[in-house]
Amino acid sequence: IAEISSNHRGSFEVAERLLIEIANAGADAVKFQTFTPESMTVKSTGANFTIDDANSPWRGRSLYGLYAEAQTPWAWLEDLFDVAKENGLEPFSTPFDFRAVDFLEELGVGRYKIASFENGDHELLRYVAQTGKPVILSLGMLSLKGIAESVECLEMAGCTDITLLKCTSVYPAPPEQLNLQTIVDLRERFGYPIGFSDHSVGVGAAIASAALGAEVIEK
Repeated sequence: IAEISSNHRGSFEVAERLLIEIANAGADAVKFQTFTPESMTVKSTGANFTIDDANSPWRGRSLYGLYAEAQTPWAWLEDLFDVAKENGLEPFSTPFDFRAVDFLEELGVGRYKIASFENGDHELLRYVAQTGKPVILSLGMLSLKGIAESVECLEMAGCTDITLLKCTSVYPAPPEQLNLQTIVDLRERFGYPIGFSDHSVGVGAAIASAALGAEVIEK
């Protein structure tokens, strides 16, 4: 799975070209993120909503402004889904609120991805599960107890087509923090297909994850 995220940098033409390059590179699927700045944060320039990391290229920027700049306009998605399908890719998306789920249902999305920072939002999990679509759940930010609770939440809402992605929520993730052996443990504990959401630089970690049994790689 190739993650488009915000790599289009606000250009539909760049997004379209990325899809073609992704297909040429041999990916099976492409994932978008469906959010608005309002669904991610509040419109504030207060200290809690402004980047203050001295090493960040976005220091001084508001979270609202960054999300507004980074979002994929929803009006693009139908056309981008068509381009993806025309090039042999399965398009799907990560929703961040109920409205995004409703919108993606109108587009006929075939599966959903739950992001690491939303994977403990049981209301969102239940809302996605009730669509009857397969769910890919990223596990960054969750403890083992939290993983078990989120998996149970999906199951109780009727979703049993679940794929769990080992994920280290650091960007980029240093190799020494990846702990890929967790892939083996997760498969034994939960019995679902396990994959790897790879935030590291290069392809070495993805190759190692496949050797450990990862069935899905998101990059």
